[in-house]
Amino acid sequence: MINTWITRIARREISRSMTFTGQDKPAIPPGDVKESRLLYLHVPFCERLCPYCSFNRVTFEEALARDYFAALRKEMHLYREAGYDFSGIYAGGGTPTILIDELEATLAQARTFFNIREVSVETNPNHLTDENIRILKRAGVNRLSVGIQSFDDGLLQSMDRYEKYGSGREIAARMKSTLGCFDTLNADMIFNFSSQTPESLDRDLDILTEMAVDQVTYYPLMVSDVTREKVEKAFGRVNGLQEERFYRRIAKRLLPGYRFSSSWCFSRRTSAPASIIDEYVVDYDDYAGLGSGSIGYLKGTCYANTFNITEYIDRVERGNIPLMASRNFGRKERIHYDFLMKLFGGRLDLPWLREKYEGNVFRHLWYVILAFRLAGGLRYWDDQFFVTDRGRYYWVIMMREFFTAVNNFRDFCRI
Repeated sequence: MINTWITRIARREISRSMTFTGQDKPAIPPGDVKESRLLYLHVPFCERLCPYCSFNRVTFEEALARDYFAALRKEMHLYREAGYDFSGIYAGGGTPTILIDELEATLAQARTFFNIREVSVETNPNHLTDENIRILKRAGVNRLSVGIQSFDDGLLQSMDRYEKYGSGREIAARMKSTLGCFDTLNADMIFNFSSQTPESLDRDLDILTEMAVDQVTYYPLMVSDVTREKVEKAFGRVNGLQEERFYRRIAKRLLPGYRFSSSWCFSRRTSAPASIIDEYVVDYDDYAGLGSGSIGYLKGTCYANTFNITEYIDRVERGNIPLMASRNFGRKERIHYDFLMKLFGGRLDLPWLREKYEGNVFRHLWYVILAFRLAGGLRYWDDQFFVTDRGRYYWVIMMREFFTAVNNFRDFCRI
């Protein structure tokens, strides 16, 4: 009952926030130096497209991709001219390592423009080659996140990933050979495919724990309105009741060898490199989204770049930040956003929140806090709120709805 209530409320409120209307001239706020900002670089090219993915991505064409990387470097220059600085980079996709030489050049230019301290890059198992790893290390990559999803061969075939990336055994071998090459090697996994069984999930967890990979991000399957038909054809209807059972099973198996970096990210390390996670929104209050279809959040303004790749390149070539839409969040929406993101990371520091918004924040949060306290999802201590063991799944639900709403927005922009 509680899970259903959280799902409905989160879906309604987050979908409302992700509606971009009524603004003729999208814009980002004026730049200023702030070390905690992150630079997100979106690379939308994949060798083949997975049926469940709603990110802005297209099938790889080398000529177009090289033009795209050149435009991405020019867009970085536009942010530098606007007065922005960044301390971290997250390169996502798509497949950022699709052209490793272009990625290296892009990361090198970012380091000349900005005071970069940490770099995270996504990749796929077939790109875990000795040459690619050497180049990524040379480029200063601290964290490499590998899209595995599952080691189960049947699931990999349903995902159309078996032929592309090999068997679960082959993928596990590539991961083992890459361990120790970076501060953090992350295994990107998905749970709650309808055809996934508890036994299959346990085998995946056996491999991960035996491998002792640095970090595991275990997402619930998130289905947008547009991908629903493809997902149900490939895997069957999504089972909401199974989701919580699988999540509890994952947490039980990975703890205490791992600790929570977010409600669905588990890290072995306790030192600084473990702070880099896929959900950079936890550690970075502000992030600029660069690249076609990228979404950013700067000073309370949420915005999206054009989803048309050719148009993106053309607009950047003409010296324009290629915005498609933007929305300025009000004080209440910004406080709710911080509440969601910080507690997804496990802790909300109230003095920090009061200082950020220069005053009382409880008039916007009291009813939300009361609801989650009554549901056993939050505890209070030393002027901070912490997510309880029971509450972690509540935040999985809310972040699932957050990313589903973002995916629906992406789908809407591509229609």
